Amino acid sequence: MCAAFFTAAMYAFAGEPITLKDMTSNVFAAKTISGINPLKGTSDYAQISDDWKRIVTFSFVTGKETGVLFDVNKTNGEKIKQIESYEISDNGQFILIQTQTKRIYRRSFTAEFYLYNVKDKSLKKLSTGGAQQIPTFSPNGKYIAFVRQNNVFITDGTTEKQVTTDGKFNEIINGLPDWVNEEEFGFNNALAWGADSKTLSWIRYDESKVKTYSLQMFEGAKPTFKKYEVYPGDYSYKYPKAGEDNSKVSVLSYALETGKTLTYSFPLDADGYIPRIKSTKFADRIVIYTMNRHQDVLNLYKANPMTGECSLLIKENANKYVKEEAMEGIRIMDDYILFPSDRDGFMHLYLYTIDGKLIRQIEKGKYDVIDVYGFDEKTGKTYFQAAAKTPMQREVYVADKNGKVTCLTPQAGWNSAVFSGDYKYFLNNWSNRNTPYSFAIYNNKGKVVREVLNNNKLIKAMAKYDLPTRDFFKFTTSEGVELNGYMVKPKNFDPNKKYPVVFFQYSGPGSQQVVDRWSVGAMGAGGIYESYLTQQGFIVAVVDGRGTGARGSEFEKCTYLKLGDLESKDQVEAALWAKKQPYVDAENIGIWGWSFGGFNTLMSLSEGRNAFKAGVSVAPPTNWRWYDTVYTERYMRTPQENPSGYAVNPIERVKNMNGKLLICHGIADDNVHIQHAYEYSEALIQADKDFKENFYTNRNHGIYGGNTRNHLFRQITDWFVQNLK
Repeated sequence: MCAAFFTAAMYAFAGEPITLKDMTSNVFAAKTISGINPLKGTSDYAQISDDWKRIVTFSFVTGKETGVLFDVNKTNGEKIKQIESYEISDNGQFILIQTQTKRIYRRSFTAEFYLYNVKDKSLKKLSTGGAQQIPTFSPNGKYIAFVRQNNVFITDGTTEKQVTTDGKFNEIINGLPDWVNEEEFGFNNALAWGADSKTLSWIRYDESKVKTYSLQMFEGAKPTFKKYEVYPGDYSYKYPKAGEDNSKVSVLSYALETGKTLTYSFPLDADGYIPRIKSTKFADRIVIYTMNRHQDVLNLYKANPMTGECSLLIKENANKYVKEEAMEGIRIMDDYILFPSDRDGFMHLYLYTIDGKLIRQIEKGKYDVIDVYGFDEKTGKTYFQAAAKTPMQREVYVADKNGKVTCLTPQAGWNSAVFSGDYKYFLNNWSNRNTPYSFAIYNNKGKVVREVLNNNKLIKAMAKYDLPTRDFFKFTTSEGVELNGYMVKPKNFDPNKKYPVVFFQYSGPGSQQVVDRWSVGAMGAGGIYESYLTQQGFIVAVVDGRGTGARGSEFEKCTYLKLGDLESKDQVEAALWAKKQPYVDAENIGIWGWSFGGFNTLMSLSEGRNAFKAGVSVAPPTNWRWYDTVYTERYMRTPQENPSGYAVNPIERVKNMNGKLLICHGIADDNVHIQHAYEYSEALIQADKDFKENFYTNRNHGIYGGNTRNHLFRQITDWFVQNLK
């Protein structure tokens, strides 16, 4: 039956049919530019060559090569085959070359690093004691701090000093964030040098009281673990679930001349966070960020690494919570601090002195600043990205010191920038929902200097598929809320026919799926999977409900303390609106999503109005009590404080679950544990609900490797074909 359907649908499609294998093997991947490393104070940038053997510098203006910083074939001493990444010292005299990278979690990894002297071209191992993490140059370039096996080390390239000795797996971590801080505060380096290179500071995490979660591992395939050929094994790590103990955090400083270590003194709740430490240009000052467990108060402290004394610079009392992206956007400069805040209802930028005195608000308006590119201390100009024209698009802007704001990218769609080190030029990446990326160099007045890369070849190659377009729409819910969406209709769409509809969504706080950008959709790549579904005779619809981003803090934060309630209502409202359209088969509407989108799929299927006939939930949280502290409590506080909010979950609603349900989950998911799927499955069984589940051995939250993605997306597709056709 299914095979017959696929054949018929493909013949009906106007162009050459898309195959799942093509989609999952990146046949439709657009060319991009990555690895651009602007060189401070210049209009040049560095980049690894296509063969991964050289670090080459280029001019932003001309695009021409201006020099070679490193060549694997022209080194003295040690020899390596290729470069995986690199870091240049501030004085430009040394380069750290990264090789043999082994991933740990999302941002953490170990690697073998080599130290390269630019003058004499000598190359030697950074350390012979084993793989390293986060090697970090001192400001004068003479020393490198790194972490190995949870301890901090300092080397001058010849002599190695172990600074800490208490590091121990699953107990004490020095200089690196633990799992939850890495995952939810978005960083992997917890080191900060003093400006005179005489002190090194780091965050220490005592996770000894954090409870352990064990992932069960099997032999499997891609990845394969031969040691588990007969008996499965466990990978156990510290994972604090909502309401449970976090790591105890502190900040220490080490004096290189005396070998003495001290602990900084600043106010911190017993269960508070230290989400960042930053260097400054002052020898007697680093900046320490602290946050309370509710994450609605962010403090920046001026901290003396020689005495341990601290004083408050900036205190941010946020509405409901501080967004992680806002914290990441803070810029500590020589004489100023640039600080994002939604204190007036929208995310804007505020300029402070380095001593924490507010100078002015950089720009204002009923729009959100999304990304911070930098502040030019010479001119007083601030460069940033904002959703100023519509929430679905992005522009690059400059604000001068008098508050005048100028758009530097007039082309409608999605613009994102990488600025040169002197802020005179930027590389702009433009796309829209129906056009893949094109890259061009602009000057800081918004004039195009030259095109760098386009995807005309991909556009031509895709023409034979005659893909449908993604069209925006708006509608108003029964509660009077206007929501944005887009729809993809079959290329041979007949308004007199009725089509089944598949909704895709993510719906998590601050996220967006309805955007005018090429990488939109379930698999990115220009919504290729959505186009594939239209080949099977479906209309695909995507709606951003309440809680999503770029529409101000009131819209984004209205889901506070009750995740899933309003989000599921809005997806149901979207389905009910779709049912009224003359070209929609009202009896055959489905929904799916991944991670938070998987959670909201289950919530929408059990919302009570039975708007969906079928759903697919991939890697879903099913009870926020089992998810991590930082993310969950940012939006929900603790289960002890908010039991009614935590009770709004798929398991509690399981009796209302209405629809043909497929659950897919990776058994080795370190982010959303398989526990969520197992417990929800048990709840479904006890509620006498029929369902199907697919589990993927040794797969993490991304569920990939070998043929995995091809298999997964075939299951999703077949599920909707079987249940909505």
